[in-house]
Amino acid sequence: MTQKLKLNVRFKKHGSHLNVFFRFFYYCLATFTAVFAIFILPVTCFIFANDLAQEPQVLMTYSQAIILGLVEGITEYLPVSSTGHLILVDAFLGFRGNSALSQSQMDAIDAFEIVIQGGAILAVIFAYWPKVKNMFRGLIGQNSDGKKLLFNVVAAFLPAATIGFVLHKIIKKYLQQEWPAVFALAIGGIVMILFEKSQLAKTRKISGLDVSQLTIKGAVIIGLLQCIAMWPGTSRSMMTILGGILVGLTPAAAAEFSFLLGLPTLLAATGFKAIKHGPELVAHIGFDTMAVGLVVAAISAFICVRGFISWLTKFGLAPFGYYRIVLSVVVAVYLLTTQSQ
Repeated sequence: MTQKLKLNVRFKKHGSHLNVFFRFFYYCLATFTAVFAIFILPVTCFIFANDLAQEPQVLMTYSQAIILGLVEGITEYLPVSSTGHLILVDAFLGFRGNSALSQSQMDAIDAFEIVIQGGAILAVIFAYWPKVKNMFRGLIGQNSDGKKLLFNVVAAFLPAATIGFVLHKIIKKYLQQEWPAVFALAIGGIVMILFEKSQLAKTRKISGLDVSQLTIKGAVIIGLLQCIAMWPGTSRSMMTILGGILVGLTPAAAAEFSFLLGLPTLLAATGFKAIKHGPELVAHIGFDTMAVGLVVAAISAFICVRGFISWLTKFGLAPFGYYRIVLSVVVAVYLLTTQSQ
């Protein structure tokens, strides 16, 4: 009995430290978001935009921003890879591989495609506002379920935040190209089709855990699998949904957790790119074009989020797998044809 009491006291002590850590981390994240949105980006752009104003400013038209916004919004939360699609659309629009563009202009385009993820963030906030509100209430100790969900989201976010910060330059240099994206699209498609035929996938459709039953250990596993999606074309959504199902969640619960995990993950990427390349964004693309891309991404992502779970429950992941394989073949043929000319 005495030994059990000691173990309980020790567990509670470590648990309280863990609570303090997660709460402190999320306070820092929320504070950074507010400071970034209200102060850092506008001031940074104001200071440096004049230095870049001598270069051509008409780099992206509204129609191109709408196309990229639609691609981002539609593909961000579907298991088809938004980054992979944006890389391919870049090539079709004449941005990627265009020797006429300066490095500053290419940085602006890359940053634009990350910053418009802010629209996808807004879509999930609106679509899942009750859960988002409960997480904020859990942050101040007013909702136990919200606190647990918040801790799980942070635990799943930390691996990608750490590894992404270390490897982002290598990923951009070697993997953010058409062929790596095509390869990942095809492999991801095969993985989803095979997984859908497995006994585990069939079992999870009948019985599985809800998001509220997810453990910290399960969240960390999902977060580690999310790191694989740093290879463009893999799909963050695919890896987190598969990870959720592997740790016991139903497909619907796995998709829901994937949406919520996207909030800090996309916010970190958006904030990093906007701070690093804010001046280039203002000089070459402008606030008006960025606003168009953000709004289009937000609306299209909201529509996809609202309909995806019912689609996933009814049809599973296989249709997305077949789509990825077909797309990879079509794009591969196109690239071989154009590069041989």
